[in-house]
Amino acid sequence: MASNGSSVPLIGVTTYLEQARFGLWDRPSAVLMRSYLDCVVTAGGMPVMLPPVGRWLPEHVSRLDGLVLSGGADIDPSRYGQAPHAATGTLRLERDTSEFGLFHLALEADIPVLGVCRGMQLINIALGGTLHQHVPDVAGSTTHNPTPGVFGSNEIKLAPGSVVAGLVGEHTTVHCHHHQAIDQLGSGLSAVGWAQDGTVEAVELPEAGFVTGVQWHPEENSTDVRLFQGLVQAAIQKSAQGKSQ
Repeated sequence: MASNGSSVPLIGVTTYLEQARFGLWDRPSAVLMRSYLDCVVTAGGMPVMLPPVGRWLPEHVSRLDGLVLSGGADIDPSRYGQAPHAATGTLRLERDTSEFGLFHLALEADIPVLGVCRGMQLINIALGGTLHQHVPDVAGSTTHNPTPGVFGSNEIKLAPGSVVAGLVGEHTTVHCHHHQAIDQLGSGLSAVGWAQDGTVEAVELPEAGFVTGVQWHPEENSTDVRLFQGLVQAAIQKSAQGKSQ
């Protein structure tokens, strides 16, 4: 049974805060690609959309069984001691504040976390790491972000024995859309996945029960929800442990 009293874990998923058109309206909105929600449901959880408004408190986070930090805009580089690169996009400072707070609360509560693209970068920065602000400057190609709004395809190698390799295998082909990537790893993080050009594509926090980040977009492959299943199973196991203590 999950901590919320149900047999189905509640998985919080962070959302964008953007101007959006729907029906008769064109208004500032909290939005999220449905693919995230479908992947959580298929994996056995129930998604809860978490808007980047207000201040998250421990009692809010304690109602969740797991957390997905979704993709999105570039993170404010001042958070890792850098000035913006010319290619760094429009920042979402309200979202940064919300999600850094949310992640730290989830970490303190030992709630399982899956970071996706921006979400992996946020985990790294929150733990003291830094980013390459424009991957083409380092890798010399645009394979990770071929065209705005179009996903690229990358071959990923994963470390044997890692949590991610245990879920998707030691080699996998992924959907990617990012122009930033990890430079220096945050405290306690281990790099466990790499693209062919050496870009870090997956990280784990071994000291935590389940804190994993991937630079690619697993929600874009609706037929393969193994990473989301890993998160949901970690949430179920943590809840069961809490009940037995």
